[in-house]
Amino acid sequence: MVKKDKSEYIIQAVSHALDLLEQFHDDVDELGVTELSKRLKLHKNNVFRLLATLESRGYIEQNKATENYRLGLKALELGQTFIKQMGLLRQAKPILEEIVEDCNETAYVAIYKEHHTVYLDVVETNLTVRVVSRVGSRLPAYCTAAGKVHMAFMTDEELDDLLSNLKLVQHTPSTIADVDGLKAELAKVRELGYAFDDEELDAGVRCIAAPIRDYTRRIVGAISISGPSMRISNERSEQELVPLVLKAGTDLSTRLGYPL
Repeated sequence: MVKKDKSEYIIQAVSHALDLLEQFHDDVDELGVTELSKRLKLHKNNVFRLLATLESRGYIEQNKATENYRLGLKALELGQTFIKQMGLLRQAKPILEEIVEDCNETAYVAIYKEHHTVYLDVVETNLTVRVVSRVGSRLPAYCTAAGKVHMAFMTDEELDDLLSNLKLVQHTPSTIADVDGLKAELAKVRELGYAFDDEELDAGVRCIAAPIRDYTRRIVGAISISGPSMRISNERSEQELVPLVLKAGTDLSTRLGYPL
């Protein structure tokens, strides 16, 4: 019996539905029917049917204010399922739990993606005053501790290329929004081996992060401790939190095969 090529089993409608979902990428948050029709080279009626089907299952939702469409919660659930299956998170979870047990502040693991910090997992403090969970959020790397860890260990060429195409926005009075100042900050991070976000993205929030490396010695993520500035004092950071996050970064890197 001759085995058929897998391409012969492709269902065109399913393929079109996946093409539609894939239009929502990078900074594309919402799209209208007309734009989707142009992008997919499909008649508007076909696009309506695809949207209606995906919306009924929660993969697409409509913004009633603009009448455009965006990804639904079901798409996030699928992404979270994939993330949880990644080796990084399986290894990181117990270390995040140890951090919170030791200092009772919120601990994150994050990756760098297209100029942004993306938080993958969190273990929260049980204290009433805490930082709102940022899991799944894409935040500008240059003003987050986890993002600065990644940027600090880029090559000069990679960093220059990044900064030449990056708009530095002043999110708070503490944000480092000039290239020279940011380069000086990243050089300090490289020297110390950890990064500090001193209310640079959100007023009243401080964060400390250390790199996570794998068996190739490449930085694959960052582990961080975050909390309100009233609890994350300079003295506490130096004496307790910096050693804690550095140890966590080393422990997690070792679990991923980084040769010490």
